[in-house]
Amino acid sequence: MPVPSSGRRLPPRTLPWDDRIRVSLDRIVASPAFRRWAVRLPIARWVARRRARRLFDLCAGFVYSQVLRATVELRLFDLLADGPRSAREIALACGLGHDAALTLLRAAASLDLLAARSGDRFGLGSLGAVMVGNGALVAMVEHHDALYGDLARPVELLRDVARATALSAWWPYAGAARPAELGAGVTARYSDLMSASQPLVAECILDAWPMGRHRTLLDVGGGDGTFLSAAAARHPHLDLVLFDLPPVAARAATRFAATGLGVRARAVGGDFRHDALPRGADVATLVRVVHDHDDATVSTLLRAVRVALPPRATLLVAEPMAGTRGAEPMGDAYFGMYLFAMGKGRPRTSEAIGRLLLEAGFVSWRVVPTAMPLQTSLIAAAVA
Repeated sequence: MPVPSSGRRLPPRTLPWDDRIRVSLDRIVASPAFRRWAVRLPIARWVARRRARRLFDLCAGFVYSQVLRATVELRLFDLLADGPRSAREIALACGLGHDAALTLLRAAASLDLLAARSGDRFGLGSLGAVMVGNGALVAMVEHHDALYGDLARPVELLRDVARATALSAWWPYAGAARPAELGAGVTARYSDLMSASQPLVAECILDAWPMGRHRTLLDVGGGDGTFLSAAAARHPHLDLVLFDLPPVAARAATRFAATGLGVRARAVGGDFRHDALPRGADVATLVRVVHDHDDATVSTLLRAVRVALPPRATLLVAEPMAGTRGAEPMGDAYFGMYLFAMGKGRPRTSEAIGRLLLEAGFVSWRVVPTAMPLQTSLIAAAVA
């Protein structure tokens, strides 16, 4: 019988028949005798080795991520963008000793971030090539220092739900009683991160949804206007409205003026929990906003959007979603723990978001396929 870390035994219970079968199979697989037998059979050996590799990757995952962090901090991908360099050249450029550099280079090569070349040289691997000039991915990797700090003692984090965390400081609006009163200095850091990562998301949304059929786009929680700027570039006829916290909306207004969008774009500051959203748009977007909040706050947000939209308008909800086929760990493992550390929000399946949309007064919803669902899934909800 399993014993929790508290030392208390779980009470005995009667399991359904399918659970009893699974428990029996798990006990067989856990048996050392079974494992010794399995590795002697070719097919079973392949399965055993594959599972062993997956389990080892879970154990070593933090080391892998720190290898990536080091290559990003040292700007190795940009250094090697023009071609391979020798380990000695790389060591000098990065301010590392030769042995330290070689250790990092070999580690990065084993992860396909770099690739070993002839003559003790190293170049870009297939994953590292994606990182060259990719400010969005670099910004995400760098900000993970806060997440890893919070997860250094995961059980303490899970037990002490009231503790202050580094991620809650990164995203202060999540726990603020009156987020509209946050100053520009407080909101600047997370706004910069969102802006850096937004172009990839914007491209995914605009490729998936025919924005050209609409007249006015309202982006709620639109940050500094990166998404609206991308939409404006593709659809010159669109009028653009952004709604976000006052200091964030002020950043967007500055961006619109600097890029010549001031005539067709406006930024409105407020808090959706207390202030009415701008009316008149025939399409609204919530880009990576819903998963930052608990159900009660999301319901308030969706009702506010519903009130602001006219008949036959559309709401687009875009974010990574739990249960995404082929990316299941992204939802409940990565975003589940990330948002728990942040102190608010949760990853949701498309079905869970759909239920909240119907409860808020939208008449229907559907999933819109995207090119990169791990990064951005998309739901379109209709107003009657």
